[in-house]
Amino acid sequence: MATAPTKTTTTAAKKESSGSGSSLFATLTIPLCLTVAILIYIFILGDPSHFKGGDNHGDPADGDIFGTVYKGGVLVPLVMSYVLMVIVFSIERFIVIGKASGTSSVDAFVRKVQGSLSAGNIDAAAAECDKQKGSVANVIKAGLKKYKEMENEATLDVDQKTLAIQKDIEEATALEMPMLEQNLTIIATLVSIGTLTGLLGTVIGMIKAFAELSGAATNTSKLSSAISEALVNTALGIFTSASSIVMYNVFTSKIDSLTYAIDETGFSIVQTFAASHKNK
Repeated sequence: MATAPTKTTTTAAKKESSGSGSSLFATLTIPLCLTVAILIYIFILGDPSHFKGGDNHGDPADGDIFGTVYKGGVLVPLVMSYVLMVIVFSIERFIVIGKASGTSSVDAFVRKVQGSLSAGNIDAAAAECDKQKGSVANVIKAGLKKYKEMENEATLDVDQKTLAIQKDIEEATALEMPMLEQNLTIIATLVSIGTLTGLLGTVIGMIKAFAELSGAATNTSKLSSAISEALVNTALGIFTSASSIVMYNVFTSKIDSLTYAIDETGFSIVQTFAASHKNK
């Protein structure tokens, strides 16, 4: 006889599917960003209109930023792809974390649930979870469901029941929260490789510049091109790292806020149960 899947198994399967989808998104996004960056480099930055005489092998037109960036060399599209990745993964994380927060303010939701708990109205608290939706509401609802189950449990004492509720909340949190941290490692990695790739471009440009200076007759056009390569890569690398750091800190702060809301409400659930059953 077939056995119906348990809640934990079903939820785990759902989170595994979500994780696979996130991995697929990352797998597709990285090469796509690199491709887009190469196309921008060749067809937009390298357009002849940005250069003197209409030749992208020559000097950039006076004050033309596109031509100047193009002269940064072959590492420019690579660093540009990092910038695109920061943008795309940041948008993706905003969407995911926004859905996890639910339909309204998490703080307002927590206050409503705590108010219902204080009034001893568990059904009203569960109804608030249904309205809120998202990962935070899912975890709280799991704790409330366990709360109601423990009220009808006759074989355990109060301490065992409160421990069971707490454990159920922790398990639900362990299933929900890792989804929010997916792809953050990519943003964190871009902090380092953005700087290192920019530094590599800087070194290559400076090598070319010193090689030109060491020659018998210095070609000012080639010298300025080498210096441009060094400075453009430096600027792009710094921009990539700075934007990655900012976005990483924004998302970790949001995740910490959601985790705190879960911990706070979970503690309220456990304390409410213990207080209402301590004399029973």
